[in-house]
Amino acid sequence: MSGSNAVTALTFFHGALARRLDRASRALLEPEDGRAMDFSRAAGEPALGQPTQVSWRVFKNPLTVFIGGVAAVILELAEPRVRTGVWEHTSFRTQPLRRLRRTGLAAMMTVYGPASAAQAMIVGVRRMHARVKGTTPGGEPYCADDPELLNWVQATAAYGFLQAYHTYSKPIPQADRDRYYREGETAARLYGATLPPRSEAELDAAFAAMLPRLEPSPIIFEFLDIMRTTRIVPPVSRALTPAAHLAQPLFVRAAVSLTPPRIRERLGLGPTYGLRPFERALLHQAAALADRIVLHSSPAVQSCQRLGLPADFLYASR
Repeated sequence: MSGSNAVTALTFFHGALARRLDRASRALLEPEDGRAMDFSRAAGEPALGQPTQVSWRVFKNPLTVFIGGVAAVILELAEPRVRTGVWEHTSFRTQPLRRLRRTGLAAMMTVYGPASAAQAMIVGVRRMHARVKGTTPGGEPYCADDPELLNWVQATAAYGFLQAYHTYSKPIPQADRDRYYREGETAARLYGATLPPRSEAELDAAFAAMLPRLEPSPIIFEFLDIMRTTRIVPPVSRALTPAAHLAQPLFVRAAVSLTPPRIRERLGLGPTYGLRPFERALLHQAAALADRIVLHSSPAVQSCQRLGLPADFLYASR
């Protein structure tokens, strides 16, 4: 193949992959009524954080966001009160795709959405949490608006998304990782967390303090099975991204691999959930590529445009 033909082929592949990721991204964030949220509106309205924040770079990568989200839920389900609340009061078991879409949209709205819309959404989430209460199978009462549980959920979510990006897409310096946790404090407190981690050291301390309460459960393995087998990308889009469904088991094992070793051992997530060297290399390549492709329907790009920034603002080398 001549040099010019190779360039043409590479350009075609890049464009085709961008279109496929774009369709898949839209499908995952599309609400039940089919009306996708337009993050480019209202023009000029700031988000809860600034475009220069670490989270704006982290959340633009759809592949690591999926992996990080699964990792966060594994850690959440390890806590018996959180696990019972999630499994008995949400549609994760019966309508996993619907639940995933809601969770994904909430995460994107928190990071990129206009501040007024993000705050209104968070008020709604907290109102819903106030109604979620009960007793675990072990006889322990719980309520979803318990600050201790909210602290755990916020810590695990922050960890999952950051660690997935740092591990599989692009290493983030220690100072920026600490800054990421500090920058997330405002949103975490809006959700009701009282002690969100403000550094990686504080996160490690929170994990160590919670470790004695964490326990294995068949629900964790059921969740992993759901994540492996649920058709995340709808049929039309999946036809355009045939590898997406095949790669889901790999992404799930990538998420398990992010679980801190002591917690992973406690949960009984053994070597079969690990990644082989060539799989880790493939993930690095795929995540790095996903981090470079400007998806024009993504909340990250639309939000930059809302603020008068170039579409590729978050994709420039930093």
